Amino acid sequence: MPKTPHKALLALTTAAVLATGCSAMNSGDDGGEVTLSFANSYTDNHPHTRCGIKAVADAVNGQDLGVKIETFSNSQLGNDDTRYTSVRSGDLDMDVQGSSALAGSYAPIGVLDMAYAFNGPDHLFTFFDGQEGDGLKTEFAKATGTRVLDVWYFGMRHFTANKAIRKPEDLKGLRMRFPDSKIYLENAKAVGATPTAVAFEELYLSLQRKTIDGQENPIPTIAEKSLEEVQTHVSLTGHQTGSQLIVINEESWKKLSSEQQTAVQKAVSDTRAANRKCIEQDEAKIVAEWKAKGEPTIVDDVDIKAFSEKARAYFDENLEGEQAELFKSIRSTAP
Repeated sequence: MPKTPHKALLALTTAAVLATGCSAMNSGDDGGEVTLSFANSYTDNHPHTRCGIKAVADAVNGQDLGVKIETFSNSQLGNDDTRYTSVRSGDLDMDVQGSSALAGSYAPIGVLDMAYAFNGPDHLFTFFDGQEGDGLKTEFAKATGTRVLDVWYFGMRHFTANKAIRKPEDLKGLRMRFPDSKIYLENAKAVGATPTAVAFEELYLSLQRKTIDGQENPIPTIAEKSLEEVQTHVSLTGHQTGSQLIVINEESWKKLSSEQQTAVQKAVSDTRAANRKCIEQDEAKIVAEWKAKGEPTIVDDVDIKAFSEKARAYFDENLEGEQAELFKSIRSTAP
């Protein structure tokens, strides 16, 4: 079957990255410049691009260290599953991934994406920087051959629908779109929602055609996809502290000198605070614009306690083994 133009472009782009990677390894061996490819799935205007991968590239490329970072946004190198497979094989050097996507390779890490596991970004960062977070990163590296450099805040995830969702009972009868992954489908059960799996690219049309009734995402993502055009209410449930992990292929990491490793690590970690600020500034600006227009309706009197207690009771009963231990450990560090 002949390739579609999109697939042909993806194949060419991936081939280019492969060539870049091979060239980079050879260059590193003979003292030349090492080039690292760094990708994500977000548009150029999303905070994880302009205040994320591009900020890291600017910080590293602005130094005379013999290492260069090339960025590929907007799923240029494939969707999340495709890109992480490329990171594991070494065809792609660095990527931005949600922990639920990484859970297919190391199940415990998916706990970071579970509903109401964290109380917000401060709690997320405190855990990640602590002893338990270090242990998680170590075990993940052993299991996958990829290294987690840091975690970035993605924004609190909220529900949208054509009605207010103030308590778990308000979800009854609604077909709510959740990402098609085990962790997210478990999150739906945990908060009392009926999940429907719809591809992210088809989300707007599915809401417009009313084949689904609602969905959940952070505020910047809702606005980026213009979902407020086809949903009347945004309910601030904050049911998940969205996070993204910055991963690098272990062999790509080992190509770097200690000085280069320090520079790359510092650039990624230093970007965390500015990236969070970008996310939160975008959230505030978007919500203010919505309130000024009077649409969509912002529902801010959500019974967070009812939602969180329901979710945590569900996970206490249904998680087992390392996932159960990690969930309890996260909750024990809650402020």
